[in-house]
Amino acid sequence: MSKTESALSIFALGGMSEIGKNMYAIQCADDIVIIDCGNKFPDESLLGIDLIIPDMTYLLENKDKVRALIVTHGHEDHIGGIPFFLKKFNVPVYATRFTLGLIELKLKEHKILRESELKEINSDSNLSFGEMSVSFFKVTHSIPDCLGIVFHTPEGNIVHTGDFKFDMTPAVGEERSELHKMSDIGKEGVLLLLSESTNAERPGLTPSEKMVGEHVEEAFLKADGKVILSTFASNVSRVQQVVDACVKTDRKLALLGRSMVNVVSIAMERGYLDVPEGMLIEQDQIHALMPEQVAILCTGSQGEPMAALSRLSTGDFRGVEILAGDTVILAAGPIPGNEKSVTKIVDNLYSIGAKVIYGSGSSSGMHVSGHGYQEDLKLMLTLMKPKYFIPIHGEVRMLHHHRMLAESVGVEPGNTFIMKNGDVVDIDHGEARQTRKIPAGDAYVDGVSVGDVGEMVLRDRKQLSEDGMLVFVLTISKSERKLVSGPDTITRGFVYVKNSEELLKDINRLVTKAVNEQLTENRKLQWKDMKNHIKKHVGQYLFQHTKRKPMILPLIIEI
Repeated sequence: MSKTESALSIFALGGMSEIGKNMYAIQCADDIVIIDCGNKFPDESLLGIDLIIPDMTYLLENKDKVRALIVTHGHEDHIGGIPFFLKKFNVPVYATRFTLGLIELKLKEHKILRESELKEINSDSNLSFGEMSVSFFKVTHSIPDCLGIVFHTPEGNIVHTGDFKFDMTPAVGEERSELHKMSDIGKEGVLLLLSESTNAERPGLTPSEKMVGEHVEEAFLKADGKVILSTFASNVSRVQQVVDACVKTDRKLALLGRSMVNVVSIAMERGYLDVPEGMLIEQDQIHALMPEQVAILCTGSQGEPMAALSRLSTGDFRGVEILAGDTVILAAGPIPGNEKSVTKIVDNLYSIGAKVIYGSGSSSGMHVSGHGYQEDLKLMLTLMKPKYFIPIHGEVRMLHHHRMLAESVGVEPGNTFIMKNGDVVDIDHGEARQTRKIPAGDAYVDGVSVGDVGEMVLRDRKQLSEDGMLVFVLTISKSERKLVSGPDTITRGFVYVKNSEELLKDINRLVTKAVNEQLTENRKLQWKDMKNHIKKHVGQYLFQHTKRKPMILPLIIEI
């Protein structure tokens, strides 16, 4: 152990100052246990990138100390990076029954399920890793089988809440948070608490899921044509509410979207979803029934362009059509950044003539958050009574709001650590300090490769997408020091050739001049120097005349 390390350390590898890509680690002596391994989806600036996962450089440097991965629940931002993690670390993954079902799907897609060690746990499980023992408690969230984690260490107890809210009237089949266990953990003593911060800015208590079920049933009873409801596939309690509404209104139910079909299948197989026999129909059976006999449950509530709802809104879903008079329900609030995409879908649906119910909370009654509001967060803090506190899973402002909430219920000012990815909290003799960093950040998944695409590649892609490219093909005799043929100019995404012939002629003359200057003046001729000379002169000329900066690629053929 180095001088900078302590007997107990908490590492933020993802999920700090951001929402998504959750990954944390706790190290006790020579044993490291990972908590969650999620992904997040790229924004429009990350051209061609499929997924963002945590940078695992530090873990790879300490590979012999990594003992296990414990997963709190099955949302993408907590399990999406697991296949990439398991390709590098041969350690067991511990998760609840439903969460394991979702993880298994991912590992099958990556063809690594057989060699992966998956171990089922529940809130009564106990694990041991060196000097650490681990226990669990149930929390309520917007997906089944969610756990909080307690690490019992020689320094004291470290608690990770997972994502949670307190719902005293949860939907049918959804388990209540184990308040009595949380209270006992707090009485035993909590040295440090890591608690999620997503809704730290929102006052009050999170509304109950039961409210959504009542509104869904009311909408189904009022609907004349088909009912199309879009929600997160993982929100099994919401799916059950749709099934229950179908039972009361005598409708058959069709599932659209791969993730919806997969999650519903897992939930039914493992006993988390009760669907009457004969209710589910295939999409090609929809037109065989009267519109008032059909309900459709689909993906796409976040405006994803290739998801089912988006394609339905543009009439681009083969074999299924939304008609004037159909009722479309968006039973999920837009994640920050997705508002524009969702609004576009809503506009498309209104253009068709559909009745659209959208908006979260009291505006529609069709969605409540799975993350605790301020009073939920204060209740967790009050139950746990931690000496030290790390707000996690939230953007910077949310972490600071959560810090203020913690201080309002008794956490000492100065005992809260606002961390960024890569920050470390070390604990020694019951005292915590944040004084060092480890390598951390984003790893980009592009196709099948991870980490091959960096800032330079992304910068090139951005330049190509904005200003296009110009390629000059030149044939030069190095012995005779003269231009034999060319330049032949190829342009993509810069100008339309037929409308820009004069500009391209001027550029060709400029390239010829730049090449001849180099051939005449530069005795020790290097092709790299000539290419840079062409790029400089052409670049200056184009910006002066077009105010654009296309990528310039001179290709020199030597004869």
